Amino acid sequence: MAANTRLAGVSLRRLEGVHPHLAKVVHAASLLSPVPFLVVEGVRTAERQRELYAQGRTKPGKKVTWTLESRHIPGPDGLGKAVDLCPLAAGGKADWNNVNGFMEIGKAMMNAAMNLGIPVRWGWDWDGDRKLREQGETDGPHFELLKARYP
Repeated sequence: MAANTRLAGVSLRRLEGVHPHLAKVVHAASLLSPVPFLVVEGVRTAERQRELYAQGRTKPGKKVTWTLESRHIPGPDGLGKAVDLCPLAAGGKADWNNVNGFMEIGKAMMNAAMNLGIPVRWGWDWDGDRKLREQGETDGPHFELLKARYP
């Protein structure tokens, strides 16, 4: 494991194909976060996005995405511009119920982004006003590069 990250194994593999600036923020956040986390997903195919979009609509399960035009899908430059992160519980398993963990990861990601001068948007603050979840924003695991700077 490199000195500039606490990520290893599957998390590092899931950052392959993610824009290097976003990957840099994730690595920096791994050092700032008091909560260890897993990279659940980086790059995803359009087919995978369609499957996720169908969930809760035409397939069983709860809705987990609100768009077919995800920033996880590589753009014209071949790079994904989004990641999903989840706190780890003891034993190294994803802890989807750890709301405080998601909050700590979010703080670490936004601080790392600010420190590095890389604009990132969080799924608990889509409008970027620093008022979390005030508009029913529910995508706590999701972070993406701002589209205006990273098309």
